[in-house]
Amino acid sequence: MARKSVTNRNLKRAKLANKHREKRDALKNAVSDINLSEGERWEAMLKLQSLPRDSSQIRQRNRCRLCSRPRAYNRLTGLCRLHMRIATVSGMVPGMHKASW
Repeated sequence: MARKSVTNRNLKRAKLANKHREKRDALKNAVSDINLSEGERWEAMLKLQSLPRDSSQIRQRNRCRLCSRPRAYNRLTGLCRLHMRIATVSGMVPGMHKASW
């Protein structure tokens, strides 16, 4: 189980990213737009850099829904490998079964 502070930090980053998503996308498009002048692109880059660092979506970490484990995360189910195995063995995941030799 992950510490509550780590989980809360990740939730805070998600809220901040949602808050600044439209502004960040507009500035990114302005920076990469070749039709704008160099000065306008430079100003857009400076404004993009002045946004909070945690407002970038890349700063978020994928975590297991049940235990908030950051490693061995499965995007399809949103679970870590440990909970994925439990769900598979108990028959909760359709089409998956534990392989035995």
